[in-house]
Amino acid sequence: MPPSPRIDSVDSIAAHLDVLVGIDPRLAAIRAVTGDVYPRIDAAGFVGISRIVCGQLLSVASAAAIWARYIKIEGALDPESFLKLDEAAIRAVGFSGGKYRTVRAIAEAMASGTLDFDHLETLPADAAVGYLTAHKGIGPWTAQVYLMFCAGHPDIFPAGDLALRKAVQDGLGLDRLPEISELANLARNWAPHRSAAALLFWRYYAVRRNREGVLS
Repeated sequence: MPPSPRIDSVDSIAAHLDVLVGIDPRLAAIRAVTGDVYPRIDAAGFVGISRIVCGQLLSVASAAAIWARYIKIEGALDPESFLKLDEAAIRAVGFSGGKYRTVRAIAEAMASGTLDFDHLETLPADAAVGYLTAHKGIGPWTAQVYLMFCAGHPDIFPAGDLALRKAVQDGLGLDRLPEISELANLARNWAPHRSAAALLFWRYYAVRRNREGVLS
């Protein structure tokens, strides 16, 4: 039986990994280190993408601390209410000016109807990434992580993620940190199961370095 299209349970990830090990036997040793690989399913829509923007270019601990303060702001988790908030209130909890502007642009796009997260989930991976990145402030990493964690998409690999690059270098015994383009090309060999591969390597990073590579 083919794997479930969504990566939303331990069993569905395991099914994808079973196929992946057949595609690339090198992953068997990595899987032996990680044990079970667990999904991370976040809220979809405005809440989910706001949390991802919050975590950009921050350590997991720093992002978690800022997010914990952010969600206490009344109205911060609703796009229309967010637009009524003062920038200073958002900046005060740790959001940079750039992150505030990105979340505001997302809220404005949702309010105007040009950003529809229900429509997004009907699109194939490349089209979905393109749909998101067409909006100001949303880059490839943000789009890819949203699709993995908030939409459960099975074939996404955020090659620009530093923890993933380090995990692939360690796990595959590469002599240097792979460039983003190199890792993206390598990950194409794992299609259409790239999300499970990314989760596997993030888990490997956590086990080997005793620290999470992505906000949990």
